[in-house]
Amino acid sequence: MVSIPALWLPILLSAVAVFIVSSIMHMLLPYHRSDYKQLPDEANVLAALRAAGVKRGLYTFPYCTHQNMKSPEVQAKFKEGPVGMLTVMPSGPPMMAKFLGQWFIYCLIISVFVAYLTGRTLPPGVAHKSVFHLGAAAAFLAYGVGQLSSGIWKGQLWGIVIKEVIDGLVYALVTAEVFALLWPQ
Repeated sequence: MVSIPALWLPILLSAVAVFIVSSIMHMLLPYHRSDYKQLPDEANVLAALRAAGVKRGLYTFPYCTHQNMKSPEVQAKFKEGPVGMLTVMPSGPPMMAKFLGQWFIYCLIISVFVAYLTGRTLPPGVAHKSVFHLGAAAAFLAYGVGQLSSGIWKGQLWGIVIKEVIDGLVYALVTAEVFALLWPQ
């Protein structure tokens, strides 16, 4: 068994490595550029949302409760469309420093859990491939498999979800390699 404090270096370096790799993948590689679309008639849609007083939050439309979900009126709204979810963030420019800071903390949290699972399962001096395989599986559960719920529950396009799962696989492999290279002997 290996304690989490004994794995502080792979925890930190794997989070840094995933942060750098994800930055490269999202800023330099073109495959995520088609993930976002502009609203049709954006100016009028935004004006209507402002006029309606929409604040920060997650909205579903058409809105319904469990009690009235099967009512003819609500069913007609669903058939007429559009049907969707809308995330409204605070007004102002995107807070990239805040988002990147939160992403790095998320990477650290995943690395701590990878350290916990590998440290509780594998002894010091174990083979590189054993650490790599367990570390990759644990990290992939967080970075990759967790993305599937967006396609199931949030209506995210499956093409985008699959790209996120592939990103998660890359992050998991990076995390696992750092842990395997720095595993205590």
